[in-house]
Amino acid sequence: MLAEKIDVSAALAEHAAVVEAAIDALLPLPDGFERRVMEAMRYATLGGGKRLRAFLVMECASLFGASVPAAARVAASVEMLHAYSLVHDDLPCMDDDDLRRGQPSTHRKFDEATAVLAGDALQTRAFELLAGLATHPDADARCALVLALAAASGAEGMVGGQMIDMATEGQALTDAQVARLQALKTGRLIQYSAEAGAILGRAGPAAQASIAAYGRDLGAAFQIADDVLDAVGTTEGIGKTAGKDEAAGKATVVALLGVEQARARAAALAAAAAGHLQAFGARADRLRALADYVVNRGH
Repeated sequence: MLAEKIDVSAALAEHAAVVEAAIDALLPLPDGFERRVMEAMRYATLGGGKRLRAFLVMECASLFGASVPAAARVAASVEMLHAYSLVHDDLPCMDDDDLRRGQPSTHRKFDEATAVLAGDALQTRAFELLAGLATHPDADARCALVLALAAASGAEGMVGGQMIDMATEGQALTDAQVARLQALKTGRLIQYSAEAGAILGRAGPAAQASIAAYGRDLGAAFQIADDVLDAVGTTEGIGKTAGKDEAAGKATVVALLGVEQARARAAALAAAAAGHLQAFGARADRLRALADYVVNRGH
């Protein structure tokens, strides 16, 4: 398999180191009483993780010749937006989880009010970074990045997906309804991460469409694989509380189809994602390998 020829873990770590350094620089600690919220922001954002979304930004930006510093800035923005969603997702009023990436959730490390404020500030900082001149000299490119992230993360994207997730706990959803929930809650931000690299590199419409399709199918495969890990993994192994989906009556592909059929669907989606990269030839091999990696992690 391609993923065996390419060390995806090493590639993820390579980009993660660059993006971690960017996040560190972009979230400086101030003096004064507001320092605590910045400490919480840094805790939530610099708390490890594979940096899948950052990897997508960096690799797709590279595919279209965008500069590494600009790509790292956009990747940092995505990671901040993602971290905000996790901080709020873990709150008692949401999924009520005390563990994230093997460490206490932000509201457990600090307190609930600080966690809410840290999430709010991470969200606004993400858009501030995209709008800044250092991201791209072309204002149209910066506006396109802001618009696409807003669409992916708002009520018709990630936030809408979280609302569906909460509203349907304990309910039996159809396959199509589960797919839509997951596409909004998780898939849209993963798709955006791929698209952001193409936008940053000023890719043409056809190339952007291919990258968007890749990100869409990759996001779907990733979420199903994540559901499988929740069902069969351990808390120590996955870095968050295992078995919570079933305990909470969450609607997942695993709940609908069982573990083996869910794995098969994730593999099919990963193959479809890789298929969208045909026009890019060998230059997209790491993106192809990533599609295989996301459905086989933890095996």
